[in-house]
Amino acid sequence: MFGNVPKALWSRWLEPDADNRVELACRALLVEGVNNKLVLFETGIGAFFAPKMRERFGVREPTHRLLESLSELGIEHRDIDVVVLSHLHFDHAGGLLSAYVEGQAPELLFPNATYVTSLGHWERALDPHPRDRASFIPELMTLLKNCGRLELVDSAHAQALGSSVRMHYSDGHTPGLMLSEISGDERAMVFCADLIPGRPWVHLPVTMGYDRNAELLINEKEEFLSDMLERGVGLFFTHDKDCALAQVKRDHKGHFSTFDEQSELVEMAF
Repeated sequence: MFGNVPKALWSRWLEPDADNRVELACRALLVEGVNNKLVLFETGIGAFFAPKMRERFGVREPTHRLLESLSELGIEHRDIDVVVLSHLHFDHAGGLLSAYVEGQAPELLFPNATYVTSLGHWERALDPHPRDRASFIPELMTLLKNCGRLELVDSAHAQALGSSVRMHYSDGHTPGLMLSEISGDERAMVFCADLIPGRPWVHLPVTMGYDRNAELLINEKEEFLSDMLERGVGLFFTHDKDCALAQVKRDHKGHFSTFDEQSELVEMAF
């Protein structure tokens, strides 16, 4: 998760377990009223893993936690109108699939939703490089391709979302990573996905071993953060277990950091 950052440094940010694993979130974002629709930004890892794979990655919940969280709000997966996917790695899109049942093929959830992802990343997902092939779920690609409800985006706006969601793109982590900026009358926030998984990665030199091009990602991150800072856009983190939303600042040396950190984002008016 920290590329070439020494463990002596990164372990101050996240304490590793005996297997050198760190605790991460797989946080999704539910927004009501975007283009008069109920929109889910990402689906997390879900529960599609077989028990052996769940143990390997340290996934604690054997059940589909996203569906349970939606149910607690009185929402069923069939109620979602749009699912926006920054990219299709299993820890961001696995929640599209039903929970693992031995001997049964997974099913595609959210049957009434349009699935939105970027054209550039979709092409990568269909023909992944050996370096990141294991990050994709082959069955998911087939299900999405055949569902008839997939919108591939290569511009600033998606047809399903209208003008209130603006797309930014990044190639450093994976080709075509799509970052959704959600705007209202007075405030805005952006789903940072794996360009900036959490607060430690706001620091420009900090990248992940999973990133396909760390130098490119650092350049993209500096441009992205400078833009968010200038316009006062909040950063929504998917993998930071202790922080859902924060504002970005920059000191006199040019170092980025965060403030006004919120551990949960229960409700926000736009």
